[in-house]
Amino acid sequence: MNRPTAPSGKKAPNFAQASLLPLQKAEDCCHQAEPVAEPSAAARPAGNARYSWKVQGMDCPACARKVEVAVQQVAGVTQTQVVFATEKLVVDASEDIRRAVEDAVHKAGYALSVDGAAPQPHTAWREYFPLALITALMGLSWGIALFSPVGGKAAFTITTLAGLWPVARQALRQIRAGSPFAIETLMCVAAVGALFIGATAEAAMVLLLFQLGERLEAFAAARARRGVTALMALRPETAIRLRDGAMETVPVAALRPGDCIEVAAGARLPADGRLLNDSASFDESALTGESLPVEKSRGDGIAAGATSLDSKALLEVTSQPGDSAIDRILRLIEEADARRAPIERFIDRFSRSYTPAIMALALLTATVPPLLFGAAWSVWIYKALALLLIGCPCALVISTPAAITSALASAAQRGILIKGGAALESLGRIRQIAFDKTGTLTTGQPQVTAIRTFSTYSEAQVLTLSAAIERGSTHPLAQAIVRTAEERQLVLPNAEQQRTLAGIGIEATVNGERLRLISPARVPVTLLRAEEQALVQSLEAEGHTLVILLTGETALGAVALRDTLRSEAPAALAELGELGIQCIMLTGDNPRAAAAIADTLHTQFQAGLLPADKVDAVRKLSAASPLAMVGDGINDAPAMKAATIGIAMGGGTDVALEAADAALSHNRLNELPALIRLARATHNNVRQNIAIALGLKAVFLVTTLIGFTGLWLAVLADSGATALVTANALRLLRRKKQG
Repeated sequence: MNRPTAPSGKKAPNFAQASLLPLQKAEDCCHQAEPVAEPSAAARPAGNARYSWKVQGMDCPACARKVEVAVQQVAGVTQTQVVFATEKLVVDASEDIRRAVEDAVHKAGYALSVDGAAPQPHTAWREYFPLALITALMGLSWGIALFSPVGGKAAFTITTLAGLWPVARQALRQIRAGSPFAIETLMCVAAVGALFIGATAEAAMVLLLFQLGERLEAFAAARARRGVTALMALRPETAIRLRDGAMETVPVAALRPGDCIEVAAGARLPADGRLLNDSASFDESALTGESLPVEKSRGDGIAAGATSLDSKALLEVTSQPGDSAIDRILRLIEEADARRAPIERFIDRFSRSYTPAIMALALLTATVPPLLFGAAWSVWIYKALALLLIGCPCALVISTPAAITSALASAAQRGILIKGGAALESLGRIRQIAFDKTGTLTTGQPQVTAIRTFSTYSEAQVLTLSAAIERGSTHPLAQAIVRTAEERQLVLPNAEQQRTLAGIGIEATVNGERLRLISPARVPVTLLRAEEQALVQSLEAEGHTLVILLTGETALGAVALRDTLRSEAPAALAELGELGIQCIMLTGDNPRAAAAIADTLHTQFQAGLLPADKVDAVRKLSAASPLAMVGDGINDAPAMKAATIGIAMGGGTDVALEAADAALSHNRLNELPALIRLARATHNNVRQNIAIALGLKAVFLVTTLIGFTGLWLAVLADSGATALVTANALRLLRRKKQG
């Protein structure tokens, strides 16, 4: 059934400028031409070949950096890129280096599969076995220590060695791959150092916390990557192609520009196309985020992934294989992810200088005084052991994950999903928030907002007759009208001889009278008085969508519909303003509708934006200060990835949820201020923890070297710092819910 469009007259998304991989032009619209899957020669050095794989086993962006470092050491490699969001490794090389790259990545502790091939079977037990083993041994060791301190110490030693084995093996792999001071090396130094001075329980606990953190991070990363592939669900695997008067079902990859395809009612478009029918309605909400259907006329372009409403549509394919709107959005996500520098965990960065510095200092302490000054070896070896304990980064290692874990648990109690510590840290730096309109600031469902009468009919009669005509339709506007009539408990008469008016509206016979429900643009000017025309123009200027009820040559009334603002939106944005956050609305809707919403919220806005335009706007805003992007549609996903951090509404599409770094699972905008406060509190907590850990180490470092403190006080200092850091982090769990 055809329906009037929203006042925006939204065009089909045009992602031509977003394309990263130019494809070969078809030689003939009736003949298949092989697509060029690789970039043109101008995109990379002459003589280079490009290879791509899927990387398995990456838990965080730091893993992507490790893979890049390992591959860059392979002879013949000229350029390497790892896109963490899609697990893709792309290598440019002057020769065939596939075997060498696969060996290098394998030695670094990761697995490769050919891009596009099925991934290797997932073996969860191998991933969780080290954590389960050290947890069980830890509990057993505590039980033994209660009855026998000596036996407990031996048990903790065995527990540490069991937990150290997989970490040490990975550390050795990273050393061979060119990353000698990764976090695995830090863990090994911490555990071995603690064992060396007898802190066996502490050594085992550090490894247990490390294994737990690694599994949680791997789980979040797997969910984030899995959501990106949901884009492909919008494009069917096959299409119905019309050729020489016959219908044939072909794979989507076989479609070429110029092919004629048929899309049944309720089905999605397999490729970008140009409409061949006189008119048809399409649901583009999955791509544009706008809830109102769009009316298309002959020759209009429609993007892949849009759904044909009410009737079958004939289209001419306009996109090459692998270059549809969906493919280009996916590449936008990859491009935005690649532009963002890999967020390395603080401890991993710090350990690159901290760990070797402490080891070198301990070695110098043990050897320099005896060798140069004839001091007693036993005294300075004792001091070196104390320094090694002081340098043991147990408290430092726990400081950041303890605060982050507490904050993530606190956020979960509010119904907020935050995907890791890096996202939480970024949230604490946010100074701007960009909002999508439909489904984010608004409910995303059209509702009847006004009913106007142009005759002796009452508002109830106009609504009753309109709902009777629309009853049975799956069109969102029709459902909104029928729903409103039912809410008002109106009795709807039976409608007969319902008929869709192509490009106009719908008509039916009700109580023996022929009625039409059509767009104002299709109503002859002579049928509306001047005041009625002014009323229609006024409502449309406010962003409403209107339908006019007619009988013969008489206008009976009008029904206005509009997507409504979320009830909590004004208060949420006002509270964000009090926190020093500047808010701006980015929408693909028309400027009139956008201005109406922005005026209510007292915020800035940019309207008429396509997905690629949103990405550009986000990048420009992010250049001024850290920015968060809040959205719910697939079209928002690239902008979320381009922003400092992406925040998705919990009721949004899977792709938006998974492309985001955080999600409001309860769809409440008033949780945003609480989220910002929590992130800032966590940032302060982490800094406090680091200050405690490093401050105590600095004090005892000096006192140990001058002989005021010894091994036992060093043990107490390290354990005390760990306890203080943990207690400080737990304060985040006691933060009361705000908003």
